[in-house]
Amino acid sequence: MATWQCVKQCGACCHLDPADRPDIYEYLSPEELELYLSMVGEGGWCVNFDKDSRECRIYPNRPRFCRVEPEVFEEMYGIYPEELNDFAIDCCYQQIEGVYGDRSLEMLRFDQAVGM
Repeated sequence: MATWQCVKQCGACCHLDPADRPDIYEYLSPEELELYLSMVGEGGWCVNFDKDSRECRIYPNRPRFCRVEPEVFEEMYGIYPEELNDFAIDCCYQQIEGVYGDRSLEMLRFDQAVGM
């Protein structure tokens, strides 16, 4: 069975272009939406994403919507904890494919990490 995990130095989820996420208005509060939009920088990348190290500069203090945690996904998306693993894997596949491509090094690393 595949088990979700974040792959270091991927950063696909740090590509925040609102055009790629038209439903953000449905699951973010007005305050979160304002914060989210303020984080969108050049090319749709999060202003807190360090493109050289490919890591988040504010990881310990990142906003709720940047966290893959059972209670966050249940509150924001209605995903129950027992569904989180499969949901997170699907989300990552979609995001990595959209940002880097389905045959990218990032996708290969994700496949290996989750056991696909």
